[in-house]
Amino acid sequence: MRDLMPQPDPTLLPTDPGATALAAGEEPVKAAAAYPTSSAAWAALAQQALTDGQLVTAYAYARTGYHRGLDQLRRNGWKGHGPIPWSHEPNRGFLSCLDALAKAAAGIGEEDEAARCAQFLRDSDPAAADALS
Repeated sequence: MRDLMPQPDPTLLPTDPGATALAAGEEPVKAAAAYPTSSAAWAALAQQALTDGQLVTAYAYARTGYHRGLDQLRRNGWKGHGPIPWSHEPNRGFLSCLDALAKAAAGIGEEDEAARCAQFLRDSDPAAADALS
């Protein structure tokens, strides 16, 4: 069945200076301190914490990056729904935070939040969910 309702345009975030710093080899903690609005920096911190088994810390980092990303999405025209393409590199910080938040929430027993975040990620772009799983 084809959806005949018009869909919102994809939201494309501007370049994330924290992601640029990370790509240049900056440590995530330094990137987050230098660029506290960078979802990519918070996502990197969350991923490190997940890898180290520090679930509460990962949850806090991911939630920070998630909220910073929501602010950026809204400033760039997002109305609370619609595609956030994984293929657009600057969107990856937010999408990675969303994934890390789902994983950390599951790890601390916040199953409802984990499910909501996983669904939000898939609704934003199924390619993101596939790439991050």
